[in-house]
Amino acid sequence: MDGTLTPLQRFFLAFVAFFAVLFNRRFAEEVHLLRERQRALPPGAPPLPEAQPPSPAVPAPRAGASEAGRTAPAPSAAPAAAPPAAAAPPPIPAPKPAAKAAPEHAESLQVIALLQRDGRLLDFLEESLEGFSDSEIGAAARTVHAGCKKALAAYLELEPVLREPEGARVTVAAGFDPAAVRLTGNVVGQPPFKGALRHHGWRAARTSFPPLPGHDPRILAAAEVEL
Repeated sequence: MDGTLTPLQRFFLAFVAFFAVLFNRRFAEEVHLLRERQRALPPGAPPLPEAQPPSPAVPAPRAGASEAGRTAPAPSAAPAAAPPAAAAPPPIPAPKPAAKAAPEHAESLQVIALLQRDGRLLDFLEESLEGFSDSEIGAAARTVHAGCKKALAAYLELEPVLREPEGARVTVAAGFDPAAVRLTGNVVGQPPFKGALRHHGWRAARTSFPPLPGHDPRILAAAEVEL
């Protein structure tokens, strides 16, 4: 190499020398002496031979050096900031198990189960009455009546639809509820109607049935096995 520097090499050398002079005291002193000697030469004198500058490496700070005497580290290119991690998607909640639908007519089956439990209604109705005397049937019916009445009193409060005594003359006004009052006999013309009360009807004034059982409501009475 003939020592001739290209403009690009000179630019790079000036860049390196700038930071070396700024952060390396020894290097800066050598450059200063070289510059002073160059200025002391008379005009037209050949230039001084090039001095070998020390390495521009930044020395490590000495132990115990004061804050003022410490050399600042050479600036380095800051590492590129890592892109922010993508936020993890929120966990998908596990689907809740669908509520098990109660079998059809579960409430009605519950009422029958209560009447069977307290009054043995199903046992009485499913029993064949052939071979039993009227007195025997009457005694069994009395037991069933008492048990079923007890069940109804515990879970249901009844009141009559019409409070007049049976056989009394009543007037059915226009706009009556056909579900509450049923007309029988010779029904002609338009209301109001006058007639004899044959049955006062029943209305549920209060209900307090227990919750549906956890087992299959179609089981109206469990089988009993004696061991």
